[in-house]
Amino acid sequence: MAKKQTICVVGLGYVGLPLAIRCQERGYETYGFDLDKIKIALIKKKKNSIKATSDEKIIKKSDVILICVPTPVDKNYYPDLRPVISATEIIARNLKKGALVVLESTVNPGVSEEIVKPIFKKAGFKAGRDYHLAHCPERINPGDPKWNVANIPRVVGALNKFGLALALKFYKSILDASIRPMKSIREAEAVKIMENSFRDINIAFVNELAKSFSRLKIDVKDVILGAATKPFAFMAHFPSCGVGGHCIPVDPYYLIERAKKTGFDHKFLRVAREINNSMPTYTVELLREALNEIRLPMNGTRIGILGVTYKADVDDVRESPSIKIMELVKKYKARMLVYDPHIPEKSNVKNLVELLKKSKALILVTDHKEFIKIKPETLKKYGVKIIIDGKNCLDKNALKKLGIIYKGIGR
Repeated sequence: MAKKQTICVVGLGYVGLPLAIRCQERGYETYGFDLDKIKIALIKKKKNSIKATSDEKIIKKSDVILICVPTPVDKNYYPDLRPVISATEIIARNLKKGALVVLESTVNPGVSEEIVKPIFKKAGFKAGRDYHLAHCPERINPGDPKWNVANIPRVVGALNKFGLALALKFYKSILDASIRPMKSIREAEAVKIMENSFRDINIAFVNELAKSFSRLKIDVKDVILGAATKPFAFMAHFPSCGVGGHCIPVDPYYLIERAKKTGFDHKFLRVAREINNSMPTYTVELLREALNEIRLPMNGTRIGILGVTYKADVDDVRESPSIKIMELVKKYKARMLVYDPHIPEKSNVKNLVELLKKSKALILVTDHKEFIKIKPETLKKYGVKIIIDGKNCLDKNALKKLGIIYKGIGR
C-alpha cells in the first residue's frame, strides 16, 4: 500500500506536520500543502523533510488526502469553520477520482455530512463513487514525551463501509496503536468533542471548588490529592488561572452551537465554559487583594508575568489565559514585566533575573520548569513581596515563612 499510494496532508501545523512526517517514515510518497509560504520555506530547510508546497495542484497526484486545518472560535466564541471550508474547496478543485479524503480537524457532529460532502457534490463528485470521505479526529498532546502521533489510539468513521475499510487500512499502516471503527462518521466526530468537553467540565468543577474552598480556608490541592487515593471512580483534575490550548477552551462551543440548531441547550457545557473563562479575572483579583494587604495600588506597581504559553515547556500561546491576565493587568495600569523562555519575542525583559529584580509582585501563569525551580529565598533576595501561583506549583509554606504573600488558586 505504501509504495503504491501518494499522501497529501493539507495544513502543516502542530497536527499536520508530524502526521506527514509519520507517513513519510512509513514509506509513503508524502506531500504537505499549506497556504503559508513562510512555513513552507522553513519546512523545506529541514533535512529529510516532506515535500512541502503551496501549489494546490499537488493534490491531483494524491490517493489519500488528510485535512489538518484549525477549527477555532471567534471573539464571541462562535465556531469558525472557514479553514475547513477553504481546504475542502481547494481539494474539490484538484480531487483525484477514487481518493480517500479524511478530515482530522476537530469538528462538531454533522460537519462532514452537512458542510464537507456538499462542497464535493457541488464540484460534481459523488461520495462513495468518485471519492471516499472519512473522519479520524486528531489526537496529539504537544510537549508530551510519551504520547505522540504514532502511538495514541484513534477512532475512525466514514460515510459507508467501503470508505471505513479504506481508512482503517491506511491508519493501520502508519500507527502503532489501536484504531476503533465507529458505526458512523457522525459518531467519530462526536468522540473528540466528548473527550475535551469531559475535561472542560471536570476542570470547571475543581475551579469552582477552588473559589469555594478558598473562603473556607481549605487547600483544594490537598483535598484533590486526598480524593485521588481512592483507586476507582475518581479522576484528579486541578484548578488553575485558566484553560488554554487548541482543544479544551474551543471544542465545547462547537457542540453547544450545533445543538442549538436541534433545539437543545447544553446548559452544563455553557456553565463550565463560563467558570473556566472567569479564572483569569479571578487570578488578577487575587493579586489586587494581596496588594491591598500591603497597601500598594495596581496603578504603577511593577507586576511580573511568569509565562505566556498555555502549558508548560511548549511555545504555543493559543487561547492562553495569559492573554486575558495581561489585558487586565494593563487595564489597571500596572507596570507589567513579561518573561517566557520558550517565546522570547513575547518577553519585555532579557531574562528571569531581570524580571525578578524589577517586580514587586508576580503572577505565575505557566508552570515552565524554569519557574518551578525558583527558590523562595531567591524571591526574598530580590524583594518580591507577592506571588500569585496560577498553577499551584510552588512551595506555599516556604514562601509564607519568608514573609512573602502567597495566594494560589484555592490554596
